[in-house]
Amino acid sequence: MGDRPGEETGGIGEYRALGEVVEALCSADMELVRPRARGSHRHLLPSRDELIAMVDSLRAVLFPGYYSDWDLTEESLGYYVGSTLDRVLHTLHEQVKRGLCLFCDDYPDTREARDERAERITLGFLSRLPDLRSVLATDVQAHYEGDPAAQSLEEVVFSYPGLRAITDHRLAHELYLLGAPLIPRIISEYSHGVTGVDIHPGARIGEKFFIDHATGVVIGETAIIGKGVRIYQGVTLGAKSFPLDEEGKPIKGIDRHPIVEDDVIIYSGATILGRVTIGRGSVIGGNVWLTHSVPPGSVVTQERARQECFEDGGGI
Repeated sequence: MGDRPGEETGGIGEYRALGEVVEALCSADMELVRPRARGSHRHLLPSRDELIAMVDSLRAVLFPGYYSDWDLTEESLGYYVGSTLDRVLHTLHEQVKRGLCLFCDDYPDTREARDERAERITLGFLSRLPDLRSVLATDVQAHYEGDPAAQSLEEVVFSYPGLRAITDHRLAHELYLLGAPLIPRIISEYSHGVTGVDIHPGARIGEKFFIDHATGVVIGETAIIGKGVRIYQGVTLGAKSFPLDEEGKPIKGIDRHPIVEDDVIIYSGATILGRVTIGRGSVIGGNVWLTHSVPPGSVVTQERARQECFEDGGGI
């Protein structure tokens, strides 16, 4: 029974009246239902679509002429950047307010205080954009110098997913440092879906950072990466274990990811776990599994493959 449409199947496949389905999905005691209103105040969630559009606008400001249809000239550049940032300011201020309201228990301020906090975060973020752009210029150069297939800086800016990932990360990281709740993670996870690179917004990454081929890279929240570091596809900078509290829940906020010092190269598929330090100028070979620190100038590789010959069935 139950092989044809309309037949009862029992269990989870049992048919319900539409009204019962609606009632079950709207039940207030369900864990996945979050009311949009508490008391007399409405608490809207941050808009993922608005934030994605905002990041696209910021990318157009950081690389003017690359991500817009404007025919930019020296005279029109200032107007374009100013009008774009004006939209960003209003969007970000609203989304930060929503994020703060979402976590009212963590930010038990008055509505006016939350508005002021959102304004401080927004203006603080915008003030950091010039310095962030200077750092991104070193990332562009690192991608161009590190990849012999790159024909121009324009090619890097237009098409390299590694640069896209680090651009999004640097934006999310600034908001993370300023204390904007939830929004940095929305930005980083959107970038993860687009580029295949998963960088937690809390990770600290120095200038001239190069991710070659990009896909499958994972960098954890408390990772610290120095200047001039190059990593390849499939690299993981993760945690070795998760200390638990008395209730058996993971303890938040502890340093649990690697420290990678300046000028380190980490080749594809390498996995580095725990709060270990990779010394300056070291080279970590492909598919290496590393859970201990190494001094500066180290070269860590897998054991050489062995070739053995068997004759007349020997070894079988």
